[in-house]
Amino acid sequence: MPLFDLPLDQLRQYVPAVAEPADFDAFWRSTLDGAAQVPVLLDVRPEPTDLRLVDSWDVTFAGFGGDPVRAWYNRPAGVDEALPVVVEYVGYGRGRGLPHERLIWPVAGYAHLLMDARGQSGQYGAGDTSDPHGEAAGGPSPVTRGIMTPEGYYYRRLITDAVRAVDAVRALPGVDRHRVIVAGNSQGGGLALAVAGLDTELAAVLATAPFLCHMQRALEITEVGVYGEIVNYLAVNRDAEPAVRRTLSYVDGVSFARRATAPVHFGVGLRDMVCPPSTGFAAYNHYGAAVGGPPAERVMHVYPFNGHEHGDATHVRRQLRWLAGVLGDEGLGRSAGPKLSEALISPV
Repeated sequence: MPLFDLPLDQLRQYVPAVAEPADFDAFWRSTLDGAAQVPVLLDVRPEPTDLRLVDSWDVTFAGFGGDPVRAWYNRPAGVDEALPVVVEYVGYGRGRGLPHERLIWPVAGYAHLLMDARGQSGQYGAGDTSDPHGEAAGGPSPVTRGIMTPEGYYYRRLITDAVRAVDAVRALPGVDRHRVIVAGNSQGGGLALAVAGLDTELAAVLATAPFLCHMQRALEITEVGVYGEIVNYLAVNRDAEPAVRRTLSYVDGVSFARRATAPVHFGVGLRDMVCPPSTGFAAYNHYGAAVGGPPAERVMHVYPFNGHEHGDATHVRRQLRWLAGVLGDEGLGRSAGPKLSEALISPV
């Protein structure tokens, strides 16, 4: 697909005004205070797998409304020390799948919590978490469910779940609670930014091709993917636009990014029509603006010839190296003994 958004030099300077309701902070404080009334961990049990190098647990925690939310907790097998932990959020239409599907982080030496997305799955991976709050006015898909009011909107619930996932992981054994990282692509990237704006004690944020950012602009320049579902809803519900735009202003990743303080690593594809690059750059350029400016560690990787897939494995390698530097763990997950790679090198 061709380039369709702003030129790169303009994207790097793109700091748009983003509609933010006056009660944004009060809305989220009240929402999270309500969720905190329920103990966070509901159930933790070992999950049998065929993996020898990774231990896995099936975790259930209390999310929005005390609803049970499922997650996989994986870590390097046989390692008892408290590890930095990556809390990962899945993309739109995906569930948590099976415990062996996401192994990058435990293989790299991190503990890893993969949160299910309530009421999603079926497009890319199985899920185990229902969404029992579908009565609010809106459309049938998750992104339009309850979209007529911020109180009833689906993403109020999912963002609350994402914050509670961090609370849950801090209560698990074998976790360095001072080194919690949030991460995700697409919807997961938008959730990571939301949590970054609501939790001031994160160690780092990895947000790639983030959804939920500068949503008012996204509705004007794309109708591909998830934003297309909102466009289709408005094409039928023609009088709903003011209410929909108001609701979206309460979940916009740019507003959360403005309040974030943790070091952050971004990635976007310039040909991404699902989550247009200007929407990701809006969050990146606004990051930390409401709390004294961006952190010293803030990086954006741009992939000029890629779309929503961004940098794929190349980007993951950049995340691993950047995160090791931020945490000061260049040797994380490596043995102090002789290196097999040295033994395999033939003598000259």
